[in-house]
Amino acid sequence: MTQWDDLSASELAMLEAVFWSAGASRLALAKQADFSPSKTKAAVAGLVERGLLQETGLQGSTGGRRAESLRLASDIGFIAAVDLGATSLDVALMTPDLTLLAHHAEAADVRSAPGVIMSRVRAILREQLQACRATASQVVGIGMGVPGPVEFDSGLLVNPPLMPGWEGFSIRDELREDYAAPAFIDNDVNLMALGELWRLHRQLPNFLVIKVGTGIGCGIVCHGEVYRGTDGAAGDAGHICVDYEGPRCHCGNVGCVEAMAAASAFARMALEAAQSGESPLLAQYLAQRGSLTPEDVGQASRSGDVAANAIIQRCGQLVGRMLASLVNFFNPSHVFIGGGLARIGPLYLASIRQSIYHRSLALSTRHLHIEYAPLGERAGLVGAGALAMQQMLRSTVRKR
Repeated sequence: MTQWDDLSASELAMLEAVFWSAGASRLALAKQADFSPSKTKAAVAGLVERGLLQETGLQGSTGGRRAESLRLASDIGFIAAVDLGATSLDVALMTPDLTLLAHHAEAADVRSAPGVIMSRVRAILREQLQACRATASQVVGIGMGVPGPVEFDSGLLVNPPLMPGWEGFSIRDELREDYAAPAFIDNDVNLMALGELWRLHRQLPNFLVIKVGTGIGCGIVCHGEVYRGTDGAAGDAGHICVDYEGPRCHCGNVGCVEAMAAASAFARMALEAAQSGESPLLAQYLAQRGSLTPEDVGQASRSGDVAANAIIQRCGQLVGRMLASLVNFFNPSHVFIGGGLARIGPLYLASIRQSIYHRSLALSTRHLHIEYAPLGERAGLVGAGALAMQQMLRSTVRKR
């Protein structure tokens, strides 16, 4: 039995409202949870008495009695957050309000056997707990993002193109070797969307987060919740066709935006420009480094290289072409661009914007904002922590 199991539904709803609100008053929490002031006061009083909520001081005066701010108690346990990308691994230990206590990042190859990656995850978490003088029993929830389609209820990857060896592998069972806490697994870009939703305190109900790196994916926030679809496959935007005469994608189809505008496409076009003589600067980088990356293209662009600018504009236009379809269909208020290619620079974002506005209907872009994801590289890790906390509270309600 955990400290959450004997809470009432009202108390659990209040904990979730506090988690999303970042220091709200009792009055603000009543509005967010749709509770009466008396019901809110009773729920908060019980949670403060049990040490699950703490008062953090008076808010600024608005003319009347100053309200008290509330937050989740920092000593009620730890959240473990894992963000596995195609080429990277980030692991963090957090408090339940997502305050970062320990963080480790390293290169990783997601094509490695799942046992190898998960052994490393478990080792890093053990080191972090030791550094924080904590034990595995104090971990109350685990969230993990992976670069592939996930059946959310089971936590299993389903036919993941970038990590075929992981199909049928239970990440939950692996983590259960060390932790009694529940583990929740989701697609990495869904967690980026959840991270941005937490940053925004759920104030934007409808937006998209696009991750462009080794692959291309889309996180969808609809009515203030991450939308996963019937089977968890919603947002697999990388396999939207943008050119029926385009190259064959690893999924088996041709012309997918992932095959034409993700990191490998950047590198391929850069190599062609270097070898053909179109870009002496990229040729120089190739001679020095032996290979070319999207970062090299960005560096050449900032030095005024015409061929590098053309590559960035071409890839940005293709991503924008794909996004225009989503904007016309979904009509979001914001599109946030994240992933490794978000570091390419302003020309990339400008190219995406131009393509979206050119190909979208006027009404669907009337109030549309397109920008880089404010959380940047931290979005997935923040989202993993948010997933653990949100689902832990909700699963407690469902168990009843």
